[in-house]
Amino acid sequence: MSMEIDRCVHTHLDGWTHRNDIIFIGWKQPQEGWFKLNCDGAHKSSIHLSGCGGLLRNNNGICVSSFARKIGSCDALQAEVWGMYIEMDLARRRGITHIQVESDSKVLVDMVTGNCKVNGRIPTLIKRVRALKNLDWHIQINHIWREGNRPAD
Repeated sequence: MSMEIDRCVHTHLDGWTHRNDIIFIGWKQPQEGWFKLNCDGAHKSSIHLSGCGGLLRNNNGICVSSFARKIGSCDALQAEVWGMYIEMDLARRRGITHIQVESDSKVLVDMVTGNCKVNGRIPTLIKRVRALKNLDWHIQINHIWREGNRPAD
C-alpha cells in the first residue's frame, strides 16, 4: 500500500513549480452560515498507537464540537481518515448543512475527492467518507498546510 501512496503523492508533485510568493497559512473563517472542520490523525510507531481528532467551528471561530480519540494501531493515513470521518459524522448528526472540511493530508483529500486510489481500489473507510460527502448537504473538502491545521492537532 505504501508504494501506491508514494506513487499518488509523486503524481501530484510532478507538476509543482517553485513559488516565491508569500501565502497566508492559518485558520480562515468560512462565510456566514458555514462551519469549518479541521481534522487530523497521527501514528506513533514506537508505541504502536494511533489517534485522531477534529475541531468544528462556526464562522465566528467559536468551537461547536471537538474530539480526540485513541484508535489502536493503524498507519498515519488511516488515522487521518478516521479523524475526517468521525467529525463529519458528528457534524451531520448535529444538523449542520454547510461545512468546509480541511485536512493537512493531501493524499487523504485526493482520495476522498476521487483523485487517487490505493492499489487500484478504494478502501472501505474512504468509501464511508465519500458516502457522507455525497449526502444532501453543502460540503467542500480542501487541503491545508500542516501549520494551518494546528487547531486539530
